Amino acid sequence: MKLLLDENRSPRLAKRLSDLYPGSTHVHACGLGATDDSLIWEYAKKSAFIIVPKDSDLHERSLLYGAPPKLIWLRTGNCTTDSLETLLRKHLREIQAFEADAVESFLVLS
Repeated sequence: MKLLLDENRSPRLAKRLSDLYPGSTHVHACGLGATDDSLIWEYAKKSAFIIVPKDSDLHERSLLYGAPPKLIWLRTGNCTTDSLETLLRKHLREIQAFEADAVESFLVLS
């Protein structure tokens, strides 16, 4: 299960979570920093990533188009990278079930 972290997430988060989410990366590492959401969406779809955005734009796109790609929206407000790491580790089983679900297109965690 690979996560694609939006540009408002720390690039360090992908590396810190690599034991649970191998292959995860940040949009900057893919050359998608400061780019249009539609390009991020298509890249994630083509490359089998689950998108992890900060804002609601990609969440709205998920509601409109469905999966793939899937989306995990972390509704945490401003918080530390440590807090985001803890949240994604804590909800591993829920995220695994979400990934395996053929119907669900987005997951909201807070």
